[in-house]
Amino acid sequence: MSAQDKKPIDPITVEVIGSALQSIVEEMGEALVRASYSTNIKERRDCSTALFDHRGNTLCQAEHIPMHLGSFLGVIPAIRERFDMEDIKAGDVFMANDAYAGGATHLPDIVLAEPIFVGGQLVAWAVNTAHHSDFADRGHQHIYQEGLRIPPVRLYREGVLNNDLQEMFLLNCQVPRERISDLRAQMSANRLCVQRMTDLCEKYGTEKVLAAGDALQDYAERKMRAAIAAIPDGTYRFEDQFDSNQWPDAMTLKVDITVTGDEMLLAFDGPPQVRGGLNLIYTSLLAAAYFTVKSVLDPSVLPNAGLARPLSVTAPKGSILNCAHPAAVEGRIAASQRVTDLVYGALAKALPGKVMAAGNGCCTGATFNGTDEDGGIWVYLETIGGGGGARPSADGLSGIHVGLTNTSNLPVEALELEYPLTLLRYELVQDSAGQGEYRGGMGVRRVYRAEKACRFTVESSRVASRPWGLEGGGKAGGAILDFGDDRTDFSGMVDLKPGQIVSITTPGGGGYGDPSGRTKDAVARDLAEGRISPEAARTAYGVEA
Repeated sequence: MSAQDKKPIDPITVEVIGSALQSIVEEMGEALVRASYSTNIKERRDCSTALFDHRGNTLCQAEHIPMHLGSFLGVIPAIRERFDMEDIKAGDVFMANDAYAGGATHLPDIVLAEPIFVGGQLVAWAVNTAHHSDFADRGHQHIYQEGLRIPPVRLYREGVLNNDLQEMFLLNCQVPRERISDLRAQMSANRLCVQRMTDLCEKYGTEKVLAAGDALQDYAERKMRAAIAAIPDGTYRFEDQFDSNQWPDAMTLKVDITVTGDEMLLAFDGPPQVRGGLNLIYTSLLAAAYFTVKSVLDPSVLPNAGLARPLSVTAPKGSILNCAHPAAVEGRIAASQRVTDLVYGALAKALPGKVMAAGNGCCTGATFNGTDEDGGIWVYLETIGGGGGARPSADGLSGIHVGLTNTSNLPVEALELEYPLTLLRYELVQDSAGQGEYRGGMGVRRVYRAEKACRFTVESSRVASRPWGLEGGGKAGGAILDFGDDRTDFSGMVDLKPGQIVSITTPGGGGYGDPSGRTKDAVARDLAEGRISPEAARTAYGVEA
């Protein structure tokens, strides 16, 4: 059917179907979390769900992890390239994780995609991804060190499990009992989506549902174009430092955002890709750029493919922001967070008074792994939040994930029940927030004690650089890593002895506005609640305790 032959669909029906589609992906996410086994998914919710249309365009994504959009953007094109569409049947389930041949952004994120057929017609794809806490204790010089690489392969063919493939996958996992249970949870989520989408098509008619999907994407495009058109034409530049304890030297990353009418070009630049797990594939860059532009220009824009139509994103091929095979990508979230800071910094010049200061700007990850009494391996992954940036009219939030991460911290009770670790301290960090008329949010400190010998890895950023403030606001405190010994090099992995203590402090958020504009009552509240010290109250705000 040509575009001219399509019957218009009324806006009310579009809204009703659109709400139904969004409810489907949200229900998928809840099913995945509740059915999962590992703490990383059932407690920390490190997973995402989405629906794609029959052409492979994003139809809607649940409000989970923005970075996971990078995996979703690549997986359906990878399937379509690898398989004849005529050979794809109802009940097929495709599994993938590879950054270069599978559409994912790093290997721990296993993606499952299932086609949805109604009346023999392909109408959509159910897609979800979950971060499997496995592949620990590895190097990151190149992707071959980072785990098992999986291109799109059929885990199920017309509803029948490929048991040989599943056994090969599990054999390459360190905690197979978790992997099989989490895979089954992912399968359940997709099957739920298939049923809900089938019911929706039967209720409204397949053609009307497809037409509503197209209309929703067109609507997102119109909303995004209107928001861009409100920005004065011009080029807005910003640069920031990207440091990581995984790499010896800080790197300068840049962006030029050029607005022309209702279109926006985001041209990123950075150093060549590194022999470490800090590189981004292109879809990771896209996910970071799309999310940040949407959050600043119009958070109400629907999270579908339409919002990307007015946006062009570039970065030099073979650079850390657009890497080429075989670059390692396991810690790609660190550089992605700096991409978010770059876009915020540039748009603050284009839209003064409408952009928040820099948040903690990293995804501090701690991984512990060891061996049980029976010889089995355990792996515990934690990503720790920090301070949010101050806003033009409000203080930043404390102890949260910012930018592209949206996971929860693992509750102390679950941590100590499941792993031979004790959490000695879990607190917000005094004086870690950037000062200003509106102060930033505070960072988090978590102090662990190993009860048994294990290996510990930590990945962090903003150790040397600091989250910046806006309009005279101050920088926030940076990350602090303390292994409880005399070491000054905190990169790589550390073998912990029973009783050894490690401490991780995450950055705060930058301040907004000149500190002289902060009211004495606000400073008094900060003092009373322990957010700032008496010395900081005196030196930053001129207030005596």
